[in-house]
Amino acid sequence: MVELQVPEVDYTRYSNRQLASIPLAVLVLALLIIAGWYVTTGAPVTPGMEFTGGTEMRIQTDVPQSEVPQAFEEDVSSVTATQSSGNAYIVQFQSTNTDTLSTQAQQAGFEVVSVQTTSASFGAESQRLALYGIVAAFVGMSVLVFLMFRSFVPSIAVVLSAFSDIVIPVALMNVLGIKLSLGTVTALLMLIGYSVDSDILLNNHILRRSGDFYESTYRAMRTGVTMTVTSISAMAVMALVAAFFQVDLLRSIGVVLVLGLATDLMNTYMLNLSLLRWYKFEGVAR
Repeated sequence: MVELQVPEVDYTRYSNRQLASIPLAVLVLALLIIAGWYVTTGAPVTPGMEFTGGTEMRIQTDVPQSEVPQAFEEDVSSVTATQSSGNAYIVQFQSTNTDTLSTQAQQAGFEVVSVQTTSASFGAESQRLALYGIVAAFVGMSVLVFLMFRSFVPSIAVVLSAFSDIVIPVALMNVLGIKLSLGTVTALLMLIGYSVDSDILLNNHILRRSGDFYESTYRAMRTGVTMTVTSISAMAVMALVAAFFQVDLLRSIGVVLVLGLATDLMNTYMLNLSLLRWYKFEGVAR
């Protein structure tokens, strides 16, 4: 059985400013990317068909993938190859006129396997509900953290880390071309839970358990880093397998979770730790 050895970092070599500067710089860059995306496209992240409405058609044909859009008069949003027998593709449209799209596909000699449509109004409602869900989860998490620690600095350290764990993956979704879907919203909600788990673990070891600050930090890291790296490995495998079998939903969820969990390692053991050390030695807890 392979045992993960967590190295003992000599945090005394780094000041609080040095530890916090890198995660804060990455957070600011992520916010700039999201703001630029919003100015350019009108949305902080590109929404998928579940939120914009449209039609998804699965077809089989011997026509090359690059020539599939030419068979349709409607604008084609994307054409994705699958691992099915023959040349099978998933074609997405903004249009919801399924009868016309099916007729055009059949006239082009395509075999229509299935057609799924989502209305624009239903997509907009789903988008609002997804946004409300993320906001409600984050606000609820923040209230719970403040009730647990009843102190501003340890609580804001957890909340800030969780906020960054959401913002940075969203910015990377824009860079990597991953659209916001019900699956990626689920991944973002999961990241809130992962983030709070690792940050509370660190806070509890440092603030509520006996021992030297750095001994408590290392004890928390042995557990927290092991859990996070194990989760990253599992999600990476899921993303690779899903990419091989062209399961886009699972691939997107896996990629977002890998990005978010890697971000959580940085925020927990650099940003959160620097705030806790300042609080412990220089702030009100001195």
